[in-house]
Amino acid sequence: MSEITPIVLLIHFLTLIHFLHANSQFHDQEQAVLLRLKQHWQNPLSLEQWTPSNSSHCTWPGVVCTDNYITQLILDNKNISGTIPPFLSDLKNLTFLNFSNNNIIGKFPVVVYNLSKLEILDLSQNYIVGTIPDDIDCLARLSYLNLCVNNFTGSIPAAIGRIPELRTLYLHDNLFEGTFPPEIGNLSKLEELYMAHNGFSPSRLHSSFTQLKKLKMLWISGANLIGEIPQMIGEMVALEHLDLSSNKLTGNIPGSLFMLMNLRVLWLYKNKLSGEIPRAVEALNLTSVDLSENHLTGTIPVDFGKLDKLSGLSLFSNQLSGEIPEGIGRLPALKDFKLFSNNLSGSIPPYLGRYSALERFEVCSNRLTGNLPEYLCHGGSLIGVVAFDNKLGGELPKSLENCSSLVIVSISNNAFFGNIPVGLWTALNLQLLMISDNLFTGELPNEVSTSLSRLEISNNKFSGSISIEGNSWRNLEVFNASNNQFTGTIPLELTALPNMTVLLLDKNQLTGALPSDIISLKSLTTLNLSQNQLSGQIPEKFGFLTDLVKLDLSDNQFSGKIPPQLGHLRLVFLNLSSNNLMGKIPTEYEDAAYATSFLNNPGLCTRRSSLYLKVCNSRPQKSSKTSTQFLALILSTLFAAFLLALLFAFIMIRVHRKRHHKLDSEWKFINFHKLNFTESNIVSGLKESNLIGSGGSGKVYRVAANGFGDVAVKRITNNRNSHQKLEKEFLAEIEILGTIRHLNIVKLLCCISNDNSKLLVYEYMEKRSLDQWLHSERKAKSASASGELATVSAVAGSLGYIAPEYAQTFRVNEKIDVYSFGVVLLELTTGKAANYGDEDTCLAKWAWRHMQEGKPIVDVLDEEVKEPCYVDEMRDVFKLGVLCTSMLPSERPNMKEVVQILLGRNRRWVCGRKNMRHA
Repeated sequence: MSEITPIVLLIHFLTLIHFLHANSQFHDQEQAVLLRLKQHWQNPLSLEQWTPSNSSHCTWPGVVCTDNYITQLILDNKNISGTIPPFLSDLKNLTFLNFSNNNIIGKFPVVVYNLSKLEILDLSQNYIVGTIPDDIDCLARLSYLNLCVNNFTGSIPAAIGRIPELRTLYLHDNLFEGTFPPEIGNLSKLEELYMAHNGFSPSRLHSSFTQLKKLKMLWISGANLIGEIPQMIGEMVALEHLDLSSNKLTGNIPGSLFMLMNLRVLWLYKNKLSGEIPRAVEALNLTSVDLSENHLTGTIPVDFGKLDKLSGLSLFSNQLSGEIPEGIGRLPALKDFKLFSNNLSGSIPPYLGRYSALERFEVCSNRLTGNLPEYLCHGGSLIGVVAFDNKLGGELPKSLENCSSLVIVSISNNAFFGNIPVGLWTALNLQLLMISDNLFTGELPNEVSTSLSRLEISNNKFSGSISIEGNSWRNLEVFNASNNQFTGTIPLELTALPNMTVLLLDKNQLTGALPSDIISLKSLTTLNLSQNQLSGQIPEKFGFLTDLVKLDLSDNQFSGKIPPQLGHLRLVFLNLSSNNLMGKIPTEYEDAAYATSFLNNPGLCTRRSSLYLKVCNSRPQKSSKTSTQFLALILSTLFAAFLLALLFAFIMIRVHRKRHHKLDSEWKFINFHKLNFTESNIVSGLKESNLIGSGGSGKVYRVAANGFGDVAVKRITNNRNSHQKLEKEFLAEIEILGTIRHLNIVKLLCCISNDNSKLLVYEYMEKRSLDQWLHSERKAKSASASGELATVSAVAGSLGYIAPEYAQTFRVNEKIDVYSFGVVLLELTTGKAANYGDEDTCLAKWAWRHMQEGKPIVDVLDEEVKEPCYVDEMRDVFKLGVLCTSMLPSERPNMKEVVQILLGRNRRWVCGRKNMRHA
């Protein structure tokens, strides 16, 4: 035995040496693969520590080893660009592969099929295209598959239902336009299934899905689901989170849903569900229920009062009726309570807010009666009280006295009375206070919340004077105090609000003269002081309110002359009627558009004949003889002038013909920026070989300007039939574009003109115009949609992108950007260009008129992209486009609100703005 021992030891030693050598060799191979990966991705900075050294590559960032073999490659958020190379399969021991949130391109990397041990694969948030392979079940050991937020198309293959170990499947936010297979129901171990936000062809929720007994999370919102929710969904006993929102589901809500004991979140909003909400509720773990924007009828189940864990209840925009169950007012976890736009009646549960930290209370547009609950802000967390358009009354609850968390109070069109709690006026975070159309009394406070931006108190019984102290009013944008009982004078401090856009004080009892000075009302667009007892002269400083588009001073006692400075304003509405004004009206308003702006002012006159005003300096009629002699003199003078005109016309025609033969002679050059090229550099480049597009008003060329680089030149050619219209368009562009300084609007460098042509010279944009991007893929569109210049005002007459107030102010702000974005939304949904319509109409006006006439929105949606599965979304975007292009800037949302609406995070936004006006 002792003789064998050395031999055995030797064999063991040699085996160990061989194993260590093989292990070391494989270790080196794995490191080489990592270095090749780094080189393949062009050495990103995130992998700069992947360098050969004495330390093992197992210590490199993103690399995890087990027993000295690479088993995990975690490279999420590494700014990696490119494809996944075939040699990745040399990492044979990988069980975990994560390339999430990079710039990976190409198709699904079938190279991973060779990773036989792979259990977790995460390729989410990249730019992978194509379809999911039909043989993806080769990844037999996979338990986690995340392909979300890519550009996958086609259908989800049936093979995905043959990966038996799969527990997590994320496929949401892709471009699938096919179907999803019923075989998914075979994944008996599946716990999470996300397929939301895809453009599937209209598909039903397969009844096979109810076999997923271990499924906890089911998210298929915005996926074009149709039909009814399977009645057997109650068999999915493990379900905790169910989101089937934003689809086209019909039928009733299965009663079994409210029997799932583990269910915490139930979101079925924005479907076409009908019938009553199931009466019996045993899903006592529910924390959030959102059934809004459906066609539900009947009453709110009394059993909702048993949901002690419920923090959010959204049932708005349905047809629910009856009273709100009193038990809901005692729920201890309730934060969000949204029941607006229903037919609810009766009183609001009196204890609402007493037992929970209520945050959002929104019950507007119902038929509720009684008082607001006394304890609404008892928890100190109340953000919003939105209860307009009801039949509520009484005094406001005292809990609003010290409610510093409040942001919005909107209770217009009710029957509330009494004084506003003092603390409400000055609530620290209050931004919107809208209490019009009630019976409130009392006086305005000297100070308000410094956060307040909108104060609407019209049609109440407020009295006393308007006095402002300190700078607490400085952020106010809209102040509507029409039809109250205010007395006294208008204070000078009211003219020191730089953010004010709308000021309405009409139908009060204000007296005295207007402040002669205006400290800072630079943003004011609308001013209405009509139907008061104001006197004195109209201040000259009104003429310097450059943003003003609506001015109404009618039915007062103003006297004296109309300041000529008012003529500097470009008003779309002016009313100075029923005063004691005298003298000549400003020349700028001697126009039919202002024919009724000066009625009932006996002392006013006009230089032009008018149906409503006398002509200035008119004299009594002389004798008939004198008149006859005078008429003869006039006729002889006219005849002589006619002969001279004929002679002059003959001479001018000959001169014009001579000049016509001199091509592009006597150019006039007007520059708006410092330039190092001349008109000859531009004119010489107007060749057919440089033509890049043409439109209704002319052609566009790409010209190499001397020392400046390429410029885009739009040539507008005069002709007798359209000369006046083109001249108007040309002057409009020069006036506006020459002054624009905006990041997203191309610069107008200069303009060049002579008798035959007019040239606009812009920066050349290599990526072409927004208009081209919007319309280049559409068929049978007009030529003007495919060859326009890269600017929001690309062709003469296409100022449809620019808000109307810019023509008066030449100032760019967020609300002007919102208007332009709204036009883009209208273009996307209708397929029409921004300048659609005649010379007095643009796309925005046309869209608004279509809605005002009550015509179906679906009739104007672009037929080339309108599919049944997208009609609702397109209709919503069209409505948002109309809202963004409101005539008054104050009526437009800001960009943050626009983004929230588009993302579906602000579905109740319209509840705070009940009228979508477009003056």
